[in-house]
Amino acid sequence: MSLAATFEPMRLRWTRLPGREKNLVRLALLLVLALVLWQFSVAPSLTTLRTADAQAKTLAAQLQQMQAMQTQAQATQSQPALGFDEAVRALTAATKQTLGTTAQIGVAGDRASVTLKDAAPDALAEWLTQARINARAVPIEARLTRSAAPGKASWSGVLVMGLPAR
Repeated sequence: MSLAATFEPMRLRWTRLPGREKNLVRLALLLVLALVLWQFSVAPSLTTLRTADAQAKTLAAQLQQMQAMQTQAQATQSQPALGFDEAVRALTAATKQTLGTTAQIGVAGDRASVTLKDAAPDALAEWLTQARINARAVPIEARLTRSAAPGKASWSGVLVMGLPAR
């Protein structure tokens, strides 16, 4: 069966329709075509256009944050090399100053083990920043558990920090 033979009954029915009904069918087809065109062409473009400003602001903020981190990384890289003894002193000072009695530090080889007992999250975050910047110590291993007492969260466990070589 050819394509022309398939559409022959529809063509015959079309020729028998009065002019008014032909116009209504044409209008319905035009409306369906307009809806499809809107749905798949115009609407996505308008959505993109509406959200472009918000996306641009978000990307600008991310770029600014990344540039700040780049500046911080370059400043850290430009600092003079730190010896092992100075790193241990800086890490010990940061531990006593920031974590106080909630932490104990032990040094073995080129690693420092910091045992935490109910350390406040903010103090731990500040200590990690100080350890990275002042002592050039980086976390190698962390076995921490979070205890969430009502109204007070804290961290306990062991952090193993890598120190500069001797």
